[in-house]
Amino acid sequence: MSCGKWHLKDFDTFEEEYYGLKGSFETEELAIAGGKEKLKELEETQPSSQSGGQDPLGIQDKVFVVRPDGTDFRVF
Repeated sequence: MSCGKWHLKDFDTFEEEYYGLKGSFETEELAIAGGKEKLKELEETQPSSQSGGQDPLGIQDKVFVVRPDGTDFRVF
């Protein structure tokens, strides 16, 4: 991970594993926007009507922003 860059990772609900997503971002705002775009893609491939979406009981994959220091937070 590059110093000063923001990244995204995906939590695969079925595999119960995290996967790094391609790309990096210069700012938190850009990373969040990238995360929201990924959520739109997930809505197409894992529709909320079938997966429960981002609800706590839903099985749709989850998206996280990874800060430059390695900590993360979930995108909704």
